[in-house]
Amino acid sequence: MIVLGYNGFTNGADTFGRLYGATGIDRHSILGHDAAVSLFVDGELVAAVEEERMNREKKTSDFPANSLRWCLNTADLRLDQVDAIAFPWSFSPDVTDTMIQEIGSSALSVEQKFDRLRRFGELYEGLVSKKAVHADFRQRTGFELPADKLVPVPHHFAHLMCGYHLSGEQDAAFLVSDGRAERLSSVMGEVRDGKIRLFEKSSISVNHSLALLFGEITRYLGFMPNNDEYKVMGLAAFAPPPSDNPLLRHVVDLQEDGRYTLALANDPSGTRGYYPLLDRLFGGDERRREETEFRATVAAAAQHMVEVVTAHQVRALEDATDLDRLIYEGGLALNCVNNSKLLENSRFTDIHVSFGASDPGVAIGAAVFAGRIKGRPRRVPATPYLGPSYSDEQMLGALRDHADQVEWTELDEEAVAEQTAKLLSEKTVVGWFQGRTEYGPRALGNRSILANPGFADIKDIINTRVKHREPFRPFAPVVLESDVDRVFVTGKKSSSPYMTFVFPVRPEFRDVIPGAMHVDGTSRVQTVTAETNPKLAELLTAFTASTGVPCLVNTSFNVAGEPIVCSPTDALRCFLHTEIDCLVLGRFLVVKK
Repeated sequence: MIVLGYNGFTNGADTFGRLYGATGIDRHSILGHDAAVSLFVDGELVAAVEEERMNREKKTSDFPANSLRWCLNTADLRLDQVDAIAFPWSFSPDVTDTMIQEIGSSALSVEQKFDRLRRFGELYEGLVSKKAVHADFRQRTGFELPADKLVPVPHHFAHLMCGYHLSGEQDAAFLVSDGRAERLSSVMGEVRDGKIRLFEKSSISVNHSLALLFGEITRYLGFMPNNDEYKVMGLAAFAPPPSDNPLLRHVVDLQEDGRYTLALANDPSGTRGYYPLLDRLFGGDERRREETEFRATVAAAAQHMVEVVTAHQVRALEDATDLDRLIYEGGLALNCVNNSKLLENSRFTDIHVSFGASDPGVAIGAAVFAGRIKGRPRRVPATPYLGPSYSDEQMLGALRDHADQVEWTELDEEAVAEQTAKLLSEKTVVGWFQGRTEYGPRALGNRSILANPGFADIKDIINTRVKHREPFRPFAPVVLESDVDRVFVTGKKSSSPYMTFVFPVRPEFRDVIPGAMHVDGTSRVQTVTAETNPKLAELLTAFTASTGVPCLVNTSFNVAGEPIVCSPTDALRCFLHTEIDCLVLGRFLVVKK
């Protein structure tokens, strides 16, 4: 059976901009962001890539025509050979009727109700109905898709099935929490023998979305919502957690069964209604919002709020299930600081957060759901390396196109790790381009910028000279799985292959890897093995042997505001427009003229 999953709309950005003002700093507050395609052949995930890697538009919501073409070409397939096309949004008649009834029964004025109904009607007819999705697919592909082959999948089920499949398809409890699905923002339940059981009494309406509130605080602090929440998480470490959190006193109300409600959830002024409240709670104004100390104080309160509310949900889930594994997916699951605390403070023996936890993953999960791939443990470990790879000839072609700006040396395959390790023994920043492109928001060692964490100022060098980003932001270490417990306090975890957990650095290593440690003494760790990423594992082995430093700084191969590089040409452009010292492009060692 061949199943293709995809996310994205041709007119999504224009529609949300026109109907809901999703432009400028709010341009990612739309449906369909992180557009992508996945392809399953007989239950095996053979290809997946995000459209942003192909069209070079960060978090694009466009119909993923380039990604679809690449996935089919990679598997030597045509659209008419695909058995099902899965789409991770399902505005079914029942869901749509309920949404209309919720608007009608709200506390809005009659005029405001008609305005919301008008806008929702335009959104439904022009974008999210099955008819509109079908027409969009036909317009962009030229393929007359049989109606029965298009499978709309509820958004949260797509998130869930991504985590379920990538964690091995074993029985587990689940929590999905993100900005919004069709009409909910968070659901919980369990999967047994591939069958989903939803604990409906614990579901949270989109009107009370914790992730949207965290995004609103992100905006309040001058960052981009639905994009920069990780900056707020990182900034929170620069202030102590509040002893009496005003957000928990005045904004969040915890209720039975893991439920909660938020103040101003139905405020007719929209999300901007939080600005006066946040100013009052924290003594803010336009000037103070620009001050780092004030930002850190608010960020610490927001982070603490997320930790308290999600712990409240997990406690309810513990009471409702006897399963000991937890799948945690959705945009809020990218808060790796919270993930570690949830695991250590719960009875669950493990929490699985996939490399596609946020919306890139729904293209995978929708295909899993549509293909009814269930109750069958995977024999091959999941891999995030699912995108395009490039031959030596293609790399040489890109190098020759830039021959007036770069010089290169062709290395033997066996010498790549040793030569790169020698470079990294110094205060050198290296672009590392190998194999297939990673899937998801993290660079996991194939499209990475690497450096030696033994230098305390390496963070400042990369932030200012390479990434062009805020100086408070930390960098993650990549470490051999066999060394992780020696360097970090990992608690219940024995591995962290996708940078979705944070661990304290052991005291004896804090002076060894200062460049990969945050101000609070923790690190967002990626572990690798010779099986999961042979070239990176070989490099780590050589680097550790020559320096005694057990890990490398690993950050995404891009600059702020741009997608991670995909092709050799992307890598060379980024290399030439930053102060990256060297580029290891496959087995070519590249330097600037």
